[in-house]
Amino acid sequence: MLQSPEWDDYFDEIHGRPVIDLPFWRGGCPEVAPATVEVVRIEIDGHPATAAELSHFALVNYGHFTAMQVREGRTRGLDLHLARLDAAQRELFGGGLDPALVRSRIRHALGETRDASVRVTGFWPEGAAEPSLLVSVRPPADTPRSPQSLRTAPYQRPVAHVKHLGGFGQRYYGHLARSAGFDDALLVGPGGVVSEGAITNLGCYDGTSVVWPDAPALDGITMLLLERALPGEGVPSRRGPVHVADLPSYTSVFVTNTHGVAAVDRVDDVRLPVSEGFMKTLMRTYEAVPWDLI
Repeated sequence: MLQSPEWDDYFDEIHGRPVIDLPFWRGGCPEVAPATVEVVRIEIDGHPATAAELSHFALVNYGHFTAMQVREGRTRGLDLHLARLDAAQRELFGGGLDPALVRSRIRHALGETRDASVRVTGFWPEGAAEPSLLVSVRPPADTPRSPQSLRTAPYQRPVAHVKHLGGFGQRYYGHLARSAGFDDALLVGPGGVVSEGAITNLGCYDGTSVVWPDAPALDGITMLLLERALPGEGVPSRRGPVHVADLPSYTSVFVTNTHGVAAVDRVDDVRLPVSEGFMKTLMRTYEAVPWDLI
């Protein structure tokens, strides 16, 4: 029986050496513990970040970001990334972001690097006249390949529609899930209502259409891309209530994030069905999404 419902990459400055502390997919599964990965490059407003500038993040945990995979200088859903950054910038700081400027900052940080994991962060340094943009470039991440196991957690992200900095609850419940032998946490609200995974969106295929939970959650870029593309494969999408107790009744349950898509074959101690046919359609649809030139 399903248990009662009782992470976001992070940026740190450790002894002046910039690192990223994040869960990542390896062999199809998130790493059991967060891994420290040296970045290739970090720039703020188009110049190499200094230790003094990075110290802001050790003291102030306020801002927003988007994360993308880049291949040959291209990324999927560039328009969605730019729209996300602009909307969050307006909500948090009162003014939008010029998409041409964002693209220029990404290209500058990439330099000659063609394949990478890129994160663009909007923040407002204390005492500065205006907000800044940080772009970090890390090695590219692999697409997950193995089914995932999720452990329910009684948590919903605050201001869930914004991809904001922070996320203690996600890290905490993600750590508990992995410590118990699961791949990650599934965030659940009162009454067993599912909102999202700790670092993913959850989709449920009922044999006809994909249902995305309508509880407060971040609209992930991969989720939005699939919402666009799946109707062309005869699989419409809709938003609706999803409850933990109902998950075994779906033909397939899956998770999505910037690294790709993966089936979910277990939630708590209950095994879920996996439709190989649907998962092939889902993955084929995602792989067919074009890469946009940054």
